[in-house]
Amino acid sequence: MNKIAVFFGGMSYEHEISIVSAIAMKKVIKKELIFIFVDQNREFFLIPNDKMKSTLFSTASYKKEQKLEISNNGFYKRGLFGTTKIDFDLALNLIHGGDGEDGVVASLFNFFDIPFIGPRTQACVLSFDKYITKMFANEIGVKTVEFTKIDKNNREIKGIDFPMIIKPCRLGSSIGVSVVKDVKELEYALDVAFEFDNDVIVEPFINGVKEYNLAGTMTQSGLAFSIIEEPQKKEFLDFEKKYLDFGRSEQVSSADLGDELINSLKENFAKIYNPFFCGAIIRCDFFVIDDEVYLNEINPIPGSMANYLFEDFNSVISSIKLPVNKKIKINYEYVNKIKSAKGKL
Repeated sequence: MNKIAVFFGGMSYEHEISIVSAIAMKKVIKKELIFIFVDQNREFFLIPNDKMKSTLFSTASYKKEQKLEISNNGFYKRGLFGTTKIDFDLALNLIHGGDGEDGVVASLFNFFDIPFIGPRTQACVLSFDKYITKMFANEIGVKTVEFTKIDKNNREIKGIDFPMIIKPCRLGSSIGVSVVKDVKELEYALDVAFEFDNDVIVEPFINGVKEYNLAGTMTQSGLAFSIIEEPQKKEFLDFEKKYLDFGRSEQVSSADLGDELINSLKENFAKIYNPFFCGAIIRCDFFVIDDEVYLNEINPIPGSMANYLFEDFNSVISSIKLPVNKKIKINYEYVNKIKSAKGKL
């Protein structure tokens, strides 16, 4: 695996964050990188490495670059004498939010038989919607804090007391998230959240709760874990803080934890990861309450691929074990049997 095509952008509220993550990869991945930008119209553009700067996209100058077409086994640029395939060994799905984390790009890559690093469609279903994530976690024996879901037509919150935290179900990077301390703040917080999603998840807000981030992936030699980070925060990591974190490329310090808690965090991560997230580098954000581990969120495409949590990120990305798609042979045996029996079909 010598050449990696980094796909970024997408039709998403997190479009700009994806650009920041992609630019960070230039510093992080020590391989030949090819950058393919997906604009808001879902058109693909080949971006030269030396032009990978934020202003290229904010000024729409990317439209002057080579437009690409997708076909079986890859992406192609069209010229005067036909099409030329873009040469890369593996795609890296770095599209945060919609398109990247909701399964659209995963399905596209699978359909056109393009090998890629990133969550598969089933994993996207489990992690893109926070309500489904909580249900999934409870089903596999991973604890979550109490939660409920409301929608635009039914805004009555049952079972959760103030203070509470309001989150759009299908959005990341803390966009549309509010901490609500009393009833006077509730309606405005709900209006903000419903600007981004028709469904909202409500949880108790636990001030000062211990939070730990752990990333990992399945490699050829087994599940590889990152260090465990205790993120520095005030009430919660707001959009601005997370936006800046998406450009991180320097390794952070490991949290000072005992062996029992480290093992518990890794055990919970392993329950979540295998087998659903094979082929992806994910980050799980956990709470620890009274020495018990609770899942907060799954980040199926973490900012900057959570490179800053790994001691040797390049070794990890080079050894990822990708799922193998089963090939189905079509021989028309059934159709031919009918034809033989009836004479015509």
